Amino acid sequence: MTGAERVTDYATRLLAANPGLMTLDGTNTWILRAPGAERSIVVDPGPLLEDHLRAVLDAAGPVAVVLLTHQHPDHTEGAAWFANLANCPVRSVDPAFRIPTDHAHGLAEGDVITVDGLRVEVLPTPGHTLDSVCFWLPQDGSLLTGDTVLGRGTSVVAHPDGALRPYLESLEKLLSFANSAAGLERLLPGHGPVVDDPGKVLSYYLTHRKERLEQVRQAVAAGHTTPEAVVEHVYADVDKSLWPAAERSVRAQLDYLAG
Repeated sequence: MTGAERVTDYATRLLAANPGLMTLDGTNTWILRAPGAERSIVVDPGPLLEDHLRAVLDAAGPVAVVLLTHQHPDHTEGAAWFANLANCPVRSVDPAFRIPTDHAHGLAEGDVITVDGLRVEVLPTPGHTLDSVCFWLPQDGSLLTGDTVLGRGTSVVAHPDGALRPYLESLEKLLSFANSAAGLERLLPGHGPVVDDPGKVLSYYLTHRKERLEQVRQAVAAGHTTPEAVVEHVYADVDKSLWPAAERSVRAQLDYLAG
């Protein structure tokens, strides 16, 4: 766990003490609050680490609502515990994490959450998982991307819940958003540092994913037909400790090619 880091006028980050191959330095918990406002929004409380969650509450003050970018435990495991501590609801795409569990606490395209001068717009971006969403802060020029786009390296399409076709569509959607007049200045990811060149990074993500897809297509044509064989062939330049994650993406790529 690290102390609260004010990243923009509207966004403060606390890093959970759960570093790893898939979590990089750890999970970024984001506290969103308009300048001078009392209440905040907490995005992705993170794992069930009491010291981290209490530090988030100390930095957040009164919490109006918790928002979840997607279902993975490193983002959601502490959500119910934190919401009970903060006496606030939890909103997510997946009903399993909503508090209360009613439909009103879902997240969908076009939803807008406003709290004391803060505006957060919901952008569904399925692919990493099918319930993945991003959160756009138009006043701040910031887009919270969860695991759809990371601050370092590239994200995994988490087969079987994730799928490549919607992931590519989501990246195209975000790149179009970045290239529009929306005023996007930075990405605030679920792991890793802030991304200050959104268009460049999103273009790289798309190029990289399409290059890997072509490599997988060629590997299959050469007779490497199992996910394990494709990983050994295509990801030979990648540390073997990352091969299990690569295999999940390869399974998603094979599904895409078969579809």
